[in-house]
Amino acid sequence: MATSTPHPGDFPPVTEELLRALPKTDLHCHLDGSLRLETILDLAEKQKVRLPADTPEGLARAIHMGQNTGSLEKYLEAFDVTLSVLQTEESLYRAAYELAIDAARENVRYLEVRYAPVLHTRLGLKPTTIVDAVLEGLRVAKRETHVKSNVIICGIRHIDPATSLRLAELAVAYKNRGVVGYDLAGAEEGYPSKDHQAAFQLILSNNVNVTIHAGEAFGPESIAQAVHYCGAHRIGHGVRLRENGDLLNYINDHRVPLEMCPSSNVQTGSVADMKSHPLKFYFDFGLRVTINTDNRLITDTTLTKELGIAHREMGFTLEDLCTLIVSGFKSAFLPYREKADLLKAVNQEIAAVLAKHGAPPKLVESLPRNAREA
Repeated sequence: MATSTPHPGDFPPVTEELLRALPKTDLHCHLDGSLRLETILDLAEKQKVRLPADTPEGLARAIHMGQNTGSLEKYLEAFDVTLSVLQTEESLYRAAYELAIDAARENVRYLEVRYAPVLHTRLGLKPTTIVDAVLEGLRVAKRETHVKSNVIICGIRHIDPATSLRLAELAVAYKNRGVVGYDLAGAEEGYPSKDHQAAFQLILSNNVNVTIHAGEAFGPESIAQAVHYCGAHRIGHGVRLRENGDLLNYINDHRVPLEMCPSSNVQTGSVADMKSHPLKFYFDFGLRVTINTDNRLITDTTLTKELGIAHREMGFTLEDLCTLIVSGFKSAFLPYREKADLLKAVNQEIAAVLAKHGAPPKLVESLPRNAREA
């Protein structure tokens, strides 16, 4: 229970070093958008795949790395490049392993990696082989770094709903074996999530978690469909939720977390710039919001960078950032008791990190919004 209200002067200055040291989650992170540039070039050479450039600098330009593209559809063109080298068991293992290693380097304690197995079958890989390769890469990284990670299987909006159902069956088969959720990704406009209801019915009937990309490039009705037709437990992006106050209050009342990815949202043109991003408004209103990378490579970002942007450009205080971080752990697709234990450890670690950087050691104990309940 809170005993006092922290004074702004109690908090140390927000630095990159401090943000990197804080424990973090990344709940919205695409495997095929988070490779290393050097890995793409190396895999292409080994697989005899022709790329649009043969240097890291040229490849970065070709996939508009960190550049504003103006639309989600334009942004998604970069995945043609990354997917061209992710068609073998070895490349999938390596991509997953390196992603977890990169996340661990900035103290991400829990990572949910999402991808669509159907996009990795060009050379005949079986869906089960694809899932096993990614899970093994994440397992090896966990043994080396202790970063905990799980997988979210994605359906694709513009692909036949029958394929979504097959992918849902795959997610159900791997429940309790490393897969913790099911998602629907891809271009929103013209491809409503309700067309894929059969897949979500199977998922929900088997008590699997649901997150859906919605309200990114299309209006709040996309979010309404995700929640009311498809049973979404979390929403990917949701930047356009603010256009419907009644739905916004529903999402808030039911504590449906939003997986927000600020830099990606600007890059895709979902929001005009950081100053107009709704993250701080949602946070102040009381919604459960989390901060994520989306695509570490294509957006040229990390969790540390996203938290820094939230501080510098959106006005988040260090206290706010700690609350935002804790919301990520609260929103994880983990069993309640495991989540509760993790939250306890995370709050203790946040206190230790703040103390190391000059704050009173028990400061986090007095933060009223950092509730311990999962």
